[in-house]
Amino acid sequence: MKAPINKRLLVCSEFVRDGAVLADVGTDHAYLPIYLLQKGKICRAVLSDINQGPLNKARENSEKAGFIDRVELRLCNGANELLGLGITDYAICGMGGELIADIIEHAPQLKDKDISLILQPMSKPEVLRGYLFANGFEILKERYVTDTGKHYVCILARYTENNTQAEEIDTYFGTDAVFKEAFSEEQNVYMSEKLKSLERTIDGKRKGELDACKEIALYQALKDRIDKNNTERELI
Repeated sequence: MKAPINKRLLVCSEFVRDGAVLADVGTDHAYLPIYLLQKGKICRAVLSDINQGPLNKARENSEKAGFIDRVELRLCNGANELLGLGITDYAICGMGGELIADIIEHAPQLKDKDISLILQPMSKPEVLRGYLFANGFEILKERYVTDTGKHYVCILARYTENNTQAEEIDTYFGTDAVFKEAFSEEQNVYMSEKLKSLERTIDGKRKGELDACKEIALYQALKDRIDKNNTERELI
């Protein structure tokens, strides 16, 4: 069996380190760890899920792919029970940013400078970034991807002990340094959609005679950042 990995998970796979022991939290079909095992990028994987059904499917797919001896399956809520398993990289993907933040909050072993977090929020990425900044994590990289008409961001983070007083634009769209490093056509598409979404929100609030100051400030800050980034690249 060849793992039918999609573009969204393929981007996440790029952040997993060579030779890692990967925990796939909320594994569902286990496509990400199976793909990485097939590529020889990880040595083994821990597959966890809160529900038995997806875990059964993960077991079935691991058996079909010939990797059942290199995976460990855990029925548990989040990552707090994944202790003492030698895990180096945690993938927490395919759920809302608020839930990912809650999973990290309740798994104290993730506050380790040697552990990588590969995070892909399906919604509320600003909540996740805000949590990371305020709780001693550094966002090292971000990557953007469009898959089946939807836009996603994948975040690579690691614990540093240093809380960050981030500006609102940083929580919504990443820090300036990470924003520049992540430059790609996929990022342009993602940010263009964010500008359009802010425009719609501003227009709706104005029609409803509601305060749109926050959205206006975010719109202008993002537009200025995009323009500055594009200008700097033209000068290179």
